[in-house]
Amino acid sequence: MRDAEQFAQFVSERSPVLIRAAWLLTGDWHLAQDLVQVSLEKSWPRWGRGVEHPEAYVRRVMLTTYLSWRRRRWTGEVPTASVPEQATGSERTDLRLALLAALATLPPRQRAVLVLRYFEDLSVQEAADALGCSVGTVKSHASRGLEQLRRTPGLAEALGEEARDGR
Repeated sequence: MRDAEQFAQFVSERSPVLIRAAWLLTGDWHLAQDLVQVSLEKSWPRWGRGVEHPEAYVRRVMLTTYLSWRRRRWTGEVPTASVPEQATGSERTDLRLALLAALATLPPRQRAVLVLRYFEDLSVQEAADALGCSVGTVKSHASRGLEQLRRTPGLAEALGEEARDGR
């Protein structure tokens, strides 16, 4: 019963952080919640049974699940070219939308590396451990992903406006 209590405590304390990371990976709140739920469900049978770092284990399950979902190429939803309504607010919303759109164009592994390195603030070694790859692979995916983001039309302009405005 102690394992169930620890798992419940982990879920209640760490779910917001896991959902945020999942949202950065998927770009969709509903898919992010599904991803976290499926990852926690997959992690439960191993909980307390030889898993030294539970959060790292759940994150690894989340990343492998996300990558397997991407390989499936499910096309039940069709994205649109424009958002139906614009939220009122600052230009930061435009920047956030431009960044999310640019992230969505990246291959899944590059996107996962950029999310882990620059949004989750993991070191190169921690990102490599989470993805189960070498440090060199993380560096090359980060380099290629950042280069692709730099060449994304609209994103450079949005970042340039932020820099000019002093934000």
